[in-house]
Amino acid sequence: MLVYRHYFIQLKPFEFNKNIAPNKGFTIIIPARNEAENIRNLLTSIVQQNYPTSLWEVFVMDDFSTDETANIVTTFQQQHSNIHLVKLSEEIGNKPINSYKKKAIEIGIQKSTKDWIVTTDADCFVNKNWLLSYNLYIQQTNSVFVAAPVVFTNNGSAFQSFQCIDFMALQGITAAAISMGIHAMCNGANLAYEKKIFFEVDGFKGVDTIASGDDMFLMKKIQNKYPKKLGYLYHQDAIVATKPMETIGGFFNQRVRWASKTNSYKEIATIVVLWAVLLVNIGLVIFPFIAFIHFNALFIWLGLMAIKTFVEAIFAVKIARFFSIELRWWHTLLQFPHVLYTSLAGCFGLFSNYQWKGRKVK
Repeated sequence: MLVYRHYFIQLKPFEFNKNIAPNKGFTIIIPARNEAENIRNLLTSIVQQNYPTSLWEVFVMDDFSTDETANIVTTFQQQHSNIHLVKLSEEIGNKPINSYKKKAIEIGIQKSTKDWIVTTDADCFVNKNWLLSYNLYIQQTNSVFVAAPVVFTNNGSAFQSFQCIDFMALQGITAAAISMGIHAMCNGANLAYEKKIFFEVDGFKGVDTIASGDDMFLMKKIQNKYPKKLGYLYHQDAIVATKPMETIGGFFNQRVRWASKTNSYKEIATIVVLWAVLLVNIGLVIFPFIAFIHFNALFIWLGLMAIKTFVEAIFAVKIARFFSIELRWWHTLLQFPHVLYTSLAGCFGLFSNYQWKGRKVK
């Protein structure tokens, strides 16, 4: 974490050349399953983009929704000719698959008429300069794959604060790793890549049976072919905001879904880091119980937790400044449930199935 912090503070917000005219065409692909509560806010933020309407289009990929998602998108479609609704049920029928999101993105790309693909999630909200920032970054860097920051909204409750800080830390590590010259993580809620590159690397072929990983596995495939052409759009105009989970069960299933990719990674360094994190957290969960046998173990455990909290806190302060997140002293107490959830989510992700969007996923 100290190494990540060192490289994170080396990052400077990308400097845009405002004299560059918009010329990149973007297809925004939004997989959506029962998102009636959220899809209107996202589409509203997209149609307010400070970017020429002729240079972007939206494909909302309706993933067998049973609520009003499709009707809401249809209303926008009637008002904006560059917004399109695609029903997955009409594209693949009732054929069961393990990764509906990858299939939705793949179909959206096939229908795309623009040269660049941008993905986001239906529960997100984007900045008005979102597409403009992508355009400027791509033209100035000639990247073929661009990751960008994502942040959780937060109503101030302990549960949402927990999720916000946890996710913020992951975003900080993502940025730090890229500062180190290593593309280790990204998030499908805020990604852009050149369409022809998607086809060059055979899209999701080889990882299409894995439920999650529409972001990181694709990034790794592109990185193998174009190792110097990946970028990270470190700028506040590019930040996408998304909602945290509303329930503990939803939150836990989300994290299990993220952890489930671990067995599919091939990079030794990534595997070693993930296992090290999991084993350290499991050790910190077990340590207090050793105190029933050796009382001194309790003091050792408290010392280790204090060190862990301090190291992560001085990193979190730096990340929070970029995302404009206010940290409070009591947030340090969230370290205790964090250790427990990391251990449980990691183990369940490795060895069990999980529920997501009403589906049982292997």
